[in-house]
Amino acid sequence: MAFFEQRLSTGWTFRDRDDESAEAWMPVAVVPSTVQQDLIANEKLEDPYVGFNELKARWVNEKTWVYRLEFQRPEVPAGSTVALVFDGLDTFASVTLNGQLILESSNMFLGHRVDVTTALQTEGPHVLEVEFDCAQLKATELRSKDPNHKWEGFNGDMSRLAVRKAQYHWGWDWGPVIMTAGIWRDVRLEVSSARVTDLWPQVHLTDDHKTASVTAVATIDGLASGAYTACFRLTLRGDEIACQDIPIENSGKTAQVTFQVDNPELWWPHGYGSQPLYELSVAITRDGKELHQISKKLGIRQADVVQQPDKHGKSFFFRINGVDIFCGGSCWIPADSLLPSITADRYRRWIELMVAGGQAMVRVWGGGIYEDAAFYEACDELGVLVWQDFMFGCGNYPVWPELLESIRQETVFNVQRLRHHPSIVIYVGNNEDYQVQEQANLTYDYSDKDPESWLKSDFPARYIYEKLLPEVVAECSPSVFYHPGSPWGDGKATSDPTVGDIHQWNVWHGTQEKYQIFDTLGGRFNSEFGMEAFPHMSTIEYFVENDADKYPQSQVLDFHNKADGHERRLATYLVENLRMATDLEKYIYLTQVVQAETMMFGYRGWRRQWGHERKCGGALLWQINDCWPTISWAIVDYFLRPKPAYYTVKRVMKPLAIGVRREHSDWSAVHAQPPKRSQYELWVASSRLEELQGTVELRWLSVVTGRDLRAPAVYENVAIAANGTTDIITDGLIDHVAQPEPHVLAARLWVDGEIAARDVDWPQPFKYLDFSDRGLEVRPQATSAAGQQILRITARKPVKCLVFEERDNVRLSDSAIDIVPGDEQVVTVTGLNEGDPPLKYNYLDQ
Repeated sequence: MAFFEQRLSTGWTFRDRDDESAEAWMPVAVVPSTVQQDLIANEKLEDPYVGFNELKARWVNEKTWVYRLEFQRPEVPAGSTVALVFDGLDTFASVTLNGQLILESSNMFLGHRVDVTTALQTEGPHVLEVEFDCAQLKATELRSKDPNHKWEGFNGDMSRLAVRKAQYHWGWDWGPVIMTAGIWRDVRLEVSSARVTDLWPQVHLTDDHKTASVTAVATIDGLASGAYTACFRLTLRGDEIACQDIPIENSGKTAQVTFQVDNPELWWPHGYGSQPLYELSVAITRDGKELHQISKKLGIRQADVVQQPDKHGKSFFFRINGVDIFCGGSCWIPADSLLPSITADRYRRWIELMVAGGQAMVRVWGGGIYEDAAFYEACDELGVLVWQDFMFGCGNYPVWPELLESIRQETVFNVQRLRHHPSIVIYVGNNEDYQVQEQANLTYDYSDKDPESWLKSDFPARYIYEKLLPEVVAECSPSVFYHPGSPWGDGKATSDPTVGDIHQWNVWHGTQEKYQIFDTLGGRFNSEFGMEAFPHMSTIEYFVENDADKYPQSQVLDFHNKADGHERRLATYLVENLRMATDLEKYIYLTQVVQAETMMFGYRGWRRQWGHERKCGGALLWQINDCWPTISWAIVDYFLRPKPAYYTVKRVMKPLAIGVRREHSDWSAVHAQPPKRSQYELWVASSRLEELQGTVELRWLSVVTGRDLRAPAVYENVAIAANGTTDIITDGLIDHVAQPEPHVLAARLWVDGEIAARDVDWPQPFKYLDFSDRGLEVRPQATSAAGQQILRITARKPVKCLVFEERDNVRLSDSAIDIVPGDEQVVTVTGLNEGDPPLKYNYLDQ
């Protein structure tokens, strides 16, 4: 019989386990779902994302919930089996069928398959119940059973370390405490007589890229006596590349074939080439009838992490198909606290934003989830590299035998699920657990190579990161590089900038350095760094219910900012750099200016270092997204509305970017005495793989009058190095005594007669400058039938950080831009309809 699938997505009801009354049962619209979503739908819970409703929803976290479904037995031909399949249960789940216990689960990250053929033999309705024990109370109970373990970590209750559940559900410094429960991924019945349980594409590309081998390994279950055939097929865009039929003995469990592909089309990160995806399929047939078929898409590519000794220490960067890639990008947290609400379209819109923003890599952070297939498929199709953490975050995890076995199963399940995705180029053991080890003074002797001794130490989690996980990766996905932690570097201090990756939080956290020196604080790969900013006013208005609360320091706004000490840190960076505001919209804008400038200073300098002996291999800002409407480090908010920092990163990450920067003079340290002299530098960064010729211009323009203070410097026929940095000026000098008027340095790059890049360096801090009377003009041209409008922008005096209003379904080609006299800029607006009101805008005009 051919494979048959019956989704069990509708018809469910649920209740509080402790309420046994008949009216306690409430309808469930659809699963996957969470109990919070179902309570909201039944008007038993207010939206926890609004106001203080998170607190009103805490009672849900402390309950046990039961889900129930009555269903009819599917048709089951003789010789077939019926399996009940759960792709995800959140988290402590007991499953009964017709009153009989058939499954117990304690790991949110695992899928389950239960043979229910015998249980469904009778006709008539069958009753499926899933009881979800309270994860919060269960975690506390598990912690109490291991009092000798050192329960150390950051964020949330440390009992979370005992539970294989998304750790951010316990609350984080950007997210609420929402302890979900429910059938959070698909559930279905599968009827089959023979079935492919797994298809593993193993790709090897020769160094000359002229030949690739694709080995397909199919694992098969349910074979009876008789002759079976595994029919393998490899296609590209629907065209057959190769096919082969393999006879299977009824005792066989696997079938394997290797295809040779001549002159393969290579998969590239976006900006370096296309993303062709080959499709590999296998069908199980018997007597010419197809019983089951599955397929997976794959990309042919090489991916290496290059770690070589050099004069800066030891490199850490990615090489794809022989090309060194500067991995500028972002860290990713789950896009919602209520995970089933994230649709495939929403995932794709996030990845599209990253591509439009020039971001090459996304880091799936270790306190969330192994993401939905739609996330990785979008990365494959759009060319975004994936740094995949395993789900361990900010803690010293316990290692009792049952937990280790659950972790092993989780790792095998997810690596096997993800290993065909060409976008995934690195697996990483954890997020900041080695930092916890350092700060809690837990034992870590890198020279000790005995895993059994690690288990007996007060840092037993090392066993997970340096034995269990790498063993599974080596067995299940050996072509992908494994890195024990983030940050981590050969067992050295996690803050060591000479090796591995670092999380650089001495801007915002730590020593709270000036953001203007961010690039001097970096390491070989900067996998976390950030600066907070408020989201746009439209997002604030979603969760602030009362107009009386719409001021910068209101309680509800502070409640929606979970970062420790955020009031002081925001105030520090604002008061150091800008003239303060009490009006909320102005305050929002000022926080966004600081975030945009911070990201620019970091990315601009680190990308320049890439071209200098690969000193910096990449920068992944914290963070691209939010899990609820909030105030955080995200550069795009929960509703996919970009903050200004999104655009400053986009400009710095363009294939061609120009940079100009005067040396930092710490006005705080010198008590605001103006410097007498300043050095400045001018350079071009390129990710293009061929040398180009360009023209570079540098202007000196008065902030006060807008006039050129001297003739522009023009450098013609500049040879722009391929995939590197070209220094134009390294020792420029500004004499502030002879030229006391505050002025900007405005740089432009022309290639093939077109302006390819701009950059403007400003006197610091902005609070000392007079931005009145800028003479800014924004002239819109008529909106086209395609919904595009052109904005032409000029100014009589230099303008800082012109930010346009963000509207849903409207996209801007640029924003957060600096305008200087004599250099008209053009912004394209897509998605405006004829008759729509013009976009509002703001700029620094203290």
